[in-house]
Amino acid sequence: MLIVGLGNVGSQYEGTFHNVGFSVVNKLAEDLALSFRENAAIRALEAEGNISGKKIRILKPTTFMNLSGECVKSALAKYKVDPAEVLIVYDDIDLPLGATRLREKGSAGTHNGMRSVTSLCGELPRLRVGIGRPHPQEDLASYVLKKAGKEAAELLQKAAEKVAKGIEKYLSDGDFSAFSREMNAN
Repeated sequence: MLIVGLGNVGSQYEGTFHNVGFSVVNKLAEDLALSFRENAAIRALEAEGNISGKKIRILKPTTFMNLSGECVKSALAKYKVDPAEVLIVYDDIDLPLGATRLREKGSAGTHNGMRSVTSLCGELPRLRVGIGRPHPQEDLASYVLKKAGKEAAELLQKAAEKVAKGIEKYLSDGDFSAFSREMNAN
């Protein structure tokens, strides 16, 4: 199983709305006592382990958001992972702050990182975490790249915890339907 959190590398992006995918996989790796290390071959930070006898890899692409598909494509080829055994986690402005949605496939919507993934790898299972919409006068790029305020950060942290626990349970029992019900119940 390959779990990929989308985000941007660098301390200036930590805590931004666009790095929710990284927050989720950081929490998952922490809960599983796994550490990230650089894997230059696939251009990612990677943590690997086993759950219920299944090999898992957790990735944070180092390609920056808009080129995330390059990392995912490399990982799929290197590890010979079936597309159904992938989960992409990323932020979504079309969902309310902290809401989650899990789908087996679908369009990339307005998310450039997911557009990169789908253009190079096709439709893959994805879990979106809502970051809400910017104020009408606020530029979208500025909004997603700004740090979340205290209240928003708390909601996103709770969402990251919920998603990490849901992924861990799914990895243990393999029940995608139960995982979907849990992630889509907001």
